[in-house]
Amino acid sequence: MAVNIKPLADRVLIEPQAAETKTASGIIIPETAKEKPQRGKVVAVGSGKKKHTMTVKVGDMVLYGKFSGTELKHEEHDYLIMREDDILAIV
Repeated sequence: MAVNIKPLADRVLIEPQAAETKTASGIIIPETAKEKPQRGKVVAVGSGKKKHTMTVKVGDMVLYGKFSGTELKHEEHDYLIMREDDILAIV
């Protein structure tokens, strides 16, 4: 998916994965009890800083902190923009 948002410096644009709607045993989770997703796909990456080259690349699946990043909506899609330092792991 091509996104016309270009993050600056060490920022990354992430499309969060949808929250689980059912438990492993089949119990449906109500909307009010769902947790914020902490996993998503990198859709755009900034150019980095002088002494910091970017580790993640477009297409990587990443884990990030529960309250990391800033939420934004663009063309009917939800995204998070955050610093690369807020990303915990590439999975």
